[in-house]
Amino acid sequence: MSGNPAVVMRLVASAYSVAEKAGAIVRKVLHSGDLGIVEKTGANDLQTLADRLAQKSICASLSRRFPKVTIIGEEDLPCEEVQEDMIENGQAEEILQKICPKEYEALKEEELVVWVDPLDGTKEYTEGLLDNVTVLIGIAYGGRAIAGVINQPFYNYQLGSGAALGRTIWGVLGLGAFGFQLQEGPADKRIVTTTRSHSNKTVTDCVNAMEPHDVIRVGGAGNKIIQLIEGKASAYVFASPGCKKWDTCGPEAILHAVGGKLTDMFGNLYHYNADVKHMNSAGVLATLRNHDYYVSRVPQSVLRALKSD
Repeated sequence: MSGNPAVVMRLVASAYSVAEKAGAIVRKVLHSGDLGIVEKTGANDLQTLADRLAQKSICASLSRRFPKVTIIGEEDLPCEEVQEDMIENGQAEEILQKICPKEYEALKEEELVVWVDPLDGTKEYTEGLLDNVTVLIGIAYGGRAIAGVINQPFYNYQLGSGAALGRTIWGVLGLGAFGFQLQEGPADKRIVTTTRSHSNKTVTDCVNAMEPHDVIRVGGAGNKIIQLIEGKASAYVFASPGCKKWDTCGPEAILHAVGGKLTDMFGNLYHYNADVKHMNSAGVLATLRNHDYYVSRVPQSVLRALKSD
């Protein structure tokens, strides 16, 4: 390891450890039996104590070590002192050992934007569908998602007490993605993953237009990207403005790091500058391969219903 790894690698190494700490918080709140649920905009847009505590831990931990980085979290929380036991100071040594891609070697803290979803799949979390739940941290430079971390707090939870609980996936553009086994879905089948709880006619029409052999309806954007990179699905199709930048930044970076692609329904890339609007108004279309094919299948009626960013 060089004496002073590049800022972006140190930030990813911190984000890895911070995401693991957040995952532990998410598990602890669940086991406490008191989820502290509040509705933000309705029954399908919930916030729990785990969302609040995990975001405080992530943002406070990263901002302490990287004070000039812009950090944008999903939850609108009051500014208050965070207890010391919520701070994670660790950094993943495995990441610090990696060689930073040349184009990111000289990046400064103030050039980076971090997007945080402390608990992606909150509705599923409250319903006990724990394999849908992820913690997402995305890192952007020049408006592009360049690195990401996905923690699955309950990975292996169905295997019982003997299994190691939780895992963390991470990736950097130009370096690759780690923490999982990359697999492509069956070449002769189109398997579409889409929303479980935010469907509407536009979403359904678009999914049907892909002529899928099968449809997997699950919660969480992070979870759906994992479906792609582990070969369970061919495309993630969500023709609706429900997704936000903190849902897609980290997962997009990981997907792009292994050769996949995430765009809006028009085939345009999303931008992750600090001043962009948070809503992904034109939906989400993600694939590991054959992206242009899926873009070509999006019906004109769906495109008319959405607004290109």
